[in-house]
Amino acid sequence: MILATVLVALNAFFWMAGGGMALTKAIINQFFGPRMIRAEVIVQSPGGPVDWRIDRGIITAVSGTTVTVREADGTVQSVDVNPTARVQGPARFASPSKLRPRLRVVLYHQANAPADLVQVEGIG
Repeated sequence: MILATVLVALNAFFWMAGGGMALTKAIINQFFGPRMIRAEVIVQSPGGPVDWRIDRGIITAVSGTTVTVREADGTVQSVDVNPTARVQGPARFASPSKLRPRLRVVLYHQANAPADLVQVEGIG
């Protein structure tokens, strides 16, 4: 959520600064749209840089608080999910304990930390 807020604020700043400096919607969609496989974003915060990872894929396994996803390029990534993480999507998947294989998800987490946000995009 913080990442999305920072990106929107940055884009709004450039939009107000002048049309030539704005990040166009096409560029944002190219990097963070539905074709994104994974991303690593470094955000400057008052406490210093914060390293964020975004992983998108289809869940292949759930073991305790660890979710394993297969990304579009075939990479398999295991991500720990905070038991109190917010899950966005259909109400039937309202908590991390209800995640299951075959779901198409996007996991947001700081590097080396459990995911705090899981977006369920559908069934893969």
